[in-house]
Amino acid sequence: MLDLFRNIFAPPRDLILLVAAAWIGMSLTEKRAARSHAEKSLVSNLIFYGVLAYLLGGRIFYALEHLPAFTQSPLSLISPNTSAFDSWGALAAALIAGFVYGQRKGMLFWSTLDALTPFFALLAIGIGFSHLASGAAFGIETTVPWGINLWGAIRQPTQIYEIIASLVTFGVIWFRKANSKPGSDFLLFAALTSASRLVIEGFRGDSTLVLGGIRSAQVIAWLILAISLVALELLKPRVIPAEVVEKVEPVMETKRKEVKRNAPSVPTGATTTSKKTPSSKTKSVTAKRKSSKD
Repeated sequence: MLDLFRNIFAPPRDLILLVAAAWIGMSLTEKRAARSHAEKSLVSNLIFYGVLAYLLGGRIFYALEHLPAFTQSPLSLISPNTSAFDSWGALAAALIAGFVYGQRKGMLFWSTLDALTPFFALLAIGIGFSHLASGAAFGIETTVPWGINLWGAIRQPTQIYEIIASLVTFGVIWFRKANSKPGSDFLLFAALTSASRLVIEGFRGDSTLVLGGIRSAQVIAWLILAISLVALELLKPRVIPAEVVEKVEPVMETKRKEVKRNAPSVPTGATTTSKKTPSSKTKSVTAKRKSSKD
């Protein structure tokens, strides 16, 4: 079954999985935009420009890194070769494009990230399936019964772990109750994703090691997890302990009584009356009546 899946979606056809995940994520994001107090059309345009900047930026940054080769053959800039792509440059271009568009349209930062969280979660699932199809992000050699045959050895199915973790993360985000605090959905997604990456990275066989054996991806995951948890803690509403309320309430009640005691009192039933002064016309009529009587 796995071999059939890998044959169908062998590179570059594995990109179909990413496109499908992005399309589903965009549809779900549009449905949940109102929950995050974001305008659906603006969120959709933000995703479109972000994806476009990602694709163009990845190829342009790669061309800048290999400028002599592209100078000799400029048409290779539009080559369908997917390996001629700088992922970090693409990510930087997407972030810049999204930030500029959001600023120009006056989109709120945290509310927009909350609206985009379903898109990010679906994209993470698509990345896991893409890794499984291409054989990237493979695991270390193992003897566990659920290992998969990949690159000439039985390995930990880290791609499947990645898919399962992303599905669980999406489920938690999607079925979570609405939170009035902007940024809570995105921060929870970042915390869950970094926590799963922290665990799965230990089973990876292609990790980048730094400082004599430390996995760089785990260091980054630790930082993101710590920042996300601290930010989520700061978003929690402050609850005053009961013993503090018991101490403060008598003092507040005493102050309320003092305010009522010192407030100026208005006598009940007190009304203001004003004497009506007779007009000149009334005076003349009265004078005529008196003269006629005389």
